[in-house]
Amino acid sequence: MILKSPCWPPSQDSLSVDILLDDIVLTHSLFLPTEKFLQELHQYFVWAGGMEGPEGLGRKQACLAMLLHFLDTYQGLLQEEEGAGRIIKDLYLLIMKDESLYQDLREDTLRLHQLVETVELKIPEESQPPSKQVKPLFRHFRRIDSCLQTRVAFRGSDEIFCRVYMPDHSYVTIRSRLSASVQDILGSVTEKLQYSEEPAGREDSLILVAVASSGEKVLLQPTEDCVFTTLGINSHLFACTRDSYEALMPLPEEIQVSPGDTEIHRVEPEDVANHLTAFHWELFRCVHELEFVDYVFHGERGRRETANLELLLQRCSEVTHWVATEVLLCEAPGKRAQLLKKFLKIAAICKQNQDLLSFYAVVMGLDNAAVSRLRLTWEKLPGKFKNLFRKFENLTDPCRNHKSYREVISKMKPPVIPFVPLILKDLTFLHEGSKTLVDGLVNIEKLHSVAEKVRTVRKYRSRPLCLDMEASPHHLQTKAYVRQFQVIDNQNLLFELSYKLEANSQ
Repeated sequence: MILKSPCWPPSQDSLSVDILLDDIVLTHSLFLPTEKFLQELHQYFVWAGGMEGPEGLGRKQACLAMLLHFLDTYQGLLQEEEGAGRIIKDLYLLIMKDESLYQDLREDTLRLHQLVETVELKIPEESQPPSKQVKPLFRHFRRIDSCLQTRVAFRGSDEIFCRVYMPDHSYVTIRSRLSASVQDILGSVTEKLQYSEEPAGREDSLILVAVASSGEKVLLQPTEDCVFTTLGINSHLFACTRDSYEALMPLPEEIQVSPGDTEIHRVEPEDVANHLTAFHWELFRCVHELEFVDYVFHGERGRRETANLELLLQRCSEVTHWVATEVLLCEAPGKRAQLLKKFLKIAAICKQNQDLLSFYAVVMGLDNAAVSRLRLTWEKLPGKFKNLFRKFENLTDPCRNHKSYREVISKMKPPVIPFVPLILKDLTFLHEGSKTLVDGLVNIEKLHSVAEKVRTVRKYRSRPLCLDMEASPHHLQTKAYVRQFQVIDNQNLLFELSYKLEANSQ
């Protein structure tokens, strides 16, 4: 589509070749699935092979440049692209057959050889690698040593452990691919429960339901996949028969609260803030830049796995609810005011760390209606901290398209952890504001705008994060606390706690 247009390959007077290549690689999925894109690239090379002289050679070299850029960008993601490995191998063999024509591109052909060696391991008929370690999702951590491990990126083929509950709140633990379909999950549950296989549609066959802590239920369809990372913070999967659907109730531990001093009262703001930044940097680094495109545009070509991005978004929500939970579980007014001060200090340090994701999440937690209505508590806050909170609210104010936030982050140099939901909002605006295809032709301006937004993510992560954090037993305790918050995400329950603390506050 683009490759056979009159303006390809681009001239040196047009848009930078590197930027154009990057635009196409980052955004081709808007109009072509990856496998189809590689087929087009393969056909283009064959087509160029029928041309004589410098023009044919130039087009082959352009194809080589495109393939290199594609492999450099995708790398590990290609392990999830069924059939892509074979097309890449075939194209590689075609290119290497003409290797003598690329004497000036010796380094490029060597790099191509190295990249293709990695991709070749994923050709379907090749022998499968040894069984890999099963990973727990971070919100399901129960063992301290698991939550202390450095985060690594999830892929759809990764296997995880997950609990699936029954109506009586008993559960089975299944081992499943992260990208497993509802039908696959139910198959594993049925096997565990030693159910006999029943035809779909029978009243006694199992269905899969996501149940939130508020009691809200969502019936999942058999063909849905990648459901694990889309669950709410305190949502769980339930397997039941259709006649027991209405009776499903959330787990008891999620609606029981035990007010009193928690870990937050015993840790220093700087320690909490630094551990928040360190953990969120790990999670942010795990998100492949293409997940941002897939998350917003997947409706045009079917869902692609965006597990790491969804987990990061869930974590942002988790931190917001953590702030509200800790404040509302603190019964003593004086301690509660001290806790507000502590959270404002944490927000300030996160901002200083250029961790705007944590900063936003903490401020939004303090802005939760169940917390902001505690007039008597806020009145105990010193004027200095009241002014600081107003300053933070102005920074997170969405007015004029988040003007204050954009001005602040534009002055920051990498490493930066941005407020990720705003990047997705910007991509959604680009998506809805213009068509991908205009009169059957690809809208290059839209692709460039989308790619530019994705490149900001690349820029934010272009330098490593360096925080001065001591490795002591106290340090590990704080690290474990920060990485496995226990939170209430039921807004009705948060309001109940709020009214018990201050019944008449406005």
